Amino acid sequence: MPRFSVIVPAYQVQAYLHECLESVLSQSYPDLELIAVDDGSPDACGAVIDEFAARDPRVRAVHLPRNAGLGPARNAGMERASGDYLVFLDGDDTLTPDTLLALADRLKETGEPDVLVYDYARTHWSGETVRNRVAAELTEDGPAPFRLEDRPGLLNLLMVAWNKAYRREFVERAGFTFPPGYYEDAPWTYPVLMTAESIATLDRVCVHYRQRRAGGILRTVSERHFDVFDQYDRVFAFLDERPALRHWRPVLFRRMLDHLVTVYARRDRLPRGSRAAFLRRARAHCRRHRVPGASGVSVSARARIHHTLVRLGLHRTYRALRLAAVLRRRWARITGRWPRALRGAVLRLHYRFQRLLPLRADRALFAAHGDRGHGGDPGALESALRELAPHVRTAWVARPEHHHTLPPTARRLVPGTAAHFSALARSAYLVTDADTVPGLVKRKGQVLVQTRRGTPLGHEGLDLLERPAAARDTDFARFLAGVDQWDYVVSANRHSTLTWERVCPGRYTTLEYGRPRTDRFHTATGADVARLRESLGVPEGSVAILYAPARRDYRRTQRRPLDPERVVRRLGPRFVVLSLADRHPYGGPLEAASDRVLDVTGHPDVTALCLASDALVTDYSPLMFDYAGLDRPVVLHIDDWEAYEAARGAYFDPRAFPPGPVAGGEDELIDVFASGHWRGARSTRLRADFRARFCPHDDGRAAERVVRRVVLGETDLPPVVPVEGRRPVPPTGAVSVPSSLTTVPQQQPAGVLAVTDRG
Repeated sequence: MPRFSVIVPAYQVQAYLHECLESVLSQSYPDLELIAVDDGSPDACGAVIDEFAARDPRVRAVHLPRNAGLGPARNAGMERASGDYLVFLDGDDTLTPDTLLALADRLKETGEPDVLVYDYARTHWSGETVRNRVAAELTEDGPAPFRLEDRPGLLNLLMVAWNKAYRREFVERAGFTFPPGYYEDAPWTYPVLMTAESIATLDRVCVHYRQRRAGGILRTVSERHFDVFDQYDRVFAFLDERPALRHWRPVLFRRMLDHLVTVYARRDRLPRGSRAAFLRRARAHCRRHRVPGASGVSVSARARIHHTLVRLGLHRTYRALRLAAVLRRRWARITGRWPRALRGAVLRLHYRFQRLLPLRADRALFAAHGDRGHGGDPGALESALRELAPHVRTAWVARPEHHHTLPPTARRLVPGTAAHFSALARSAYLVTDADTVPGLVKRKGQVLVQTRRGTPLGHEGLDLLERPAAARDTDFARFLAGVDQWDYVVSANRHSTLTWERVCPGRYTTLEYGRPRTDRFHTATGADVARLRESLGVPEGSVAILYAPARRDYRRTQRRPLDPERVVRRLGPRFVVLSLADRHPYGGPLEAASDRVLDVTGHPDVTALCLASDALVTDYSPLMFDYAGLDRPVVLHIDDWEAYEAARGAYFDPRAFPPGPVAGGEDELIDVFASGHWRGARSTRLRADFRARFCPHDDGRAAERVVRRVVLGETDLPPVVPVEGRRPVPPTGAVSVPSSLTTVPQQQPAGVLAVTDRG
C-alpha cells in the first residue's frame, strides 16, 4: 500500500502532460502510485501515459473508452487507488519539488487528518509566477488538526480538488465522488471540508497551477458553463440532507454569488446571446436557495453591486454599466492619439468595404516571412493547391524584387497596396509562415494555415520571454493576437507539435502531416539535381557540402564560425565554398576571398541548395531536421554550445542526439571529412535514428495531405510511407573521399561547400 495515490486525469493536454507526470515521478518521496487517466483524449495523451507506464512500475495507465469529463475521470482513478492519501493533479499542472515529502511530514506531525490543505501558485504563460493571494488562511499557527468551524476562512480559498490531500478511508466511508459536468469541484470540496472531522494546513506552494492562454476548460466558450447551477443545487441538497450543516448556507450562498458573477462577467465563458438567459436562471436560482442572514455576510461595496445585479437578473443594467466603462476607456485612448496618415485611412476604409463583400471560396492568398518570394512551406502548399484544386486561384504577396520567383499562374501582389487588402479581405484561404498577417481582420469563413519555419531547436514563441537577447524587439502581445487567428498549424513531427502548442497557445488545430517544403526531396529526379548543381557552378563529380550556421544571439555583430578559406586550403581543390549569408546580415555577408569561396547570398531557394549538396554542415540551424529527411550525411560543428544555450535556450542538446558526427572545432571538422567519417557506418546509424524521430511524416506527400484536409475537406488522407521504405533522390556527386589529405588528387574537379546562416 503506497503512501500517496496521485490521480492525474488527462484530456487534450499533450503539450503539458510529460512535464506533469515527470513532476510526480521525480519527487524525493518515492512511496507513491501514479494513476494517469486518459479521458478519451483525441491527441497523444494516451501514448504519453503508456510511455511513462512502460518505464516506471509506479505508473498505472487507465484508458476510458470515451471522453467522460474531469469528474468521472477522477472517479475512475479513485476506484483503482490503494494509497493512504489521495492527491489530485490536473494534467497541465505540476507538483513542486519535494512536495510529497512535505505532505508526508505534515500528515505525520498533525496525526493523520482527514484533509490536508496546501498552497499553490499560478504560473502564467508569460512566465510570471504568482502565489495564491489568500495564502494567509493556510497559516500553521494554532492547534492542528481542527474542524472547519475553527477555521471558516478556508472557504475563501479556491474551491478545487487539487490543493488538498484526502485520507482515502475517509473519502470511501463518506461515499464522496465527483459529479459530471463543469465546475465539478464545488459539490466535492464544500461537502468534504464541512464533514471532515480533522483538517490540517501546510503553508507551502505544492502545485504550480498553469494559466493557459487558451484551451483550458474555464476559458472555453460553451453552454456547459450553465452546469454551475446544477453543481450548486448538489451542494445545497447535501446541506438539506444534514441539518447539522445548515448553518453554512449563508456563507455558501455568498460564495455561489461570487461564482455566478465570475462566470457571467468573463467574456471567454458564455456564448454570445446567452448572458440574459444565464441571469434569468441565476435570479431563479438565488430565490430558491436564499436564506435569512445571507445578506449579512460581509462583502465589499463593489461586490455587493455585482451580487445585486446578478441576484435580481438585471442583464440590461449590467450591460449598460459595462458599456459606459468601455466607452470611457476608449474615449481616453482616442483623445490621446493623432489621426493616422491619409493613405492609411483610405486603405483601411477600402479594406472595410472589401470585407462587406462575399468571401471567394476559389481564392487563396500566400505569403512568406519578410514578404519574400515563392518558396518554403507556403510555396510547397501553393504548388500542391494548383495541382489538386485547380479551381482555386492563388495570389502571392511579395516585395517587387522577389516577383520573378513567383509562378506565372499566381497573381503578384505588393504588400500594403489596395489590391493586397482586397485579396486579404476576400480570399477564403490564407497561408503564411509569418507569425502575424499585418492588417488582417479575420472574417467568418476565412481559414488561416500557419506553417511555422522548421522544427524548433532553439527557444521559440513564449519561451523567448525569458531570453531577451534572442527575443530582441518581439511584440508578444501582437504575436499572441496573430496566434488567435490561426486555424491550422502544420507540424513536421511530435516534437514540433508539443512545442508549438505550448509556446504558441491558441485554439488552432495541429496538422502533424510532415514538412511540405521537404516534399521536393522525394519528388525531384537525378536530372533535376544535376541542373541545380550546374546552375550553382558545382563541378561534375565533386562533393558539395552545404554549410548553414545559425545566428548567434549573444553577439552584437555576427562572425563566421568557420574560415572558408582555411577549410578549402586544407581539404584541397576538390572543395569549393558557396558563401550564403542571411538576407539581412548582421555584420555583412560572408564575402569570398578567392575564386574557391563564392558568395551566393542572393540565392532564393535553400531547398535547391540542399538537393544540390552531398552533405550538410551546421551547428544549431533548424535546417538539420529537413536535411535529415533527405537521408544525406550531416555533420555538426559546435564550439560554443554553452554560450548559445544561455542566450537562446534549446529544447535538447544536439550533441547528445546528433544526426551525424560532431566536431568541436575547425580542425576536427576538417578531419571528419578528410578521414571519411562524415559518411561512415556510425554517421549512417546516427542519421537513421535522428530521421526516425524528426522526419516520420516527410515522405513527399505532406503538402498533399494538408491541401486535401483543409481545402478539399477529406479525412481519408494518403498514408505515410515508413521511414525505412523511403527513397529520397540521391546526390549526384557522391564520389569517394580520400582517407587522408595527402592523397587528394590535385587534378580532380572542385567540390562545393555552400554556406548559409538562414534555416
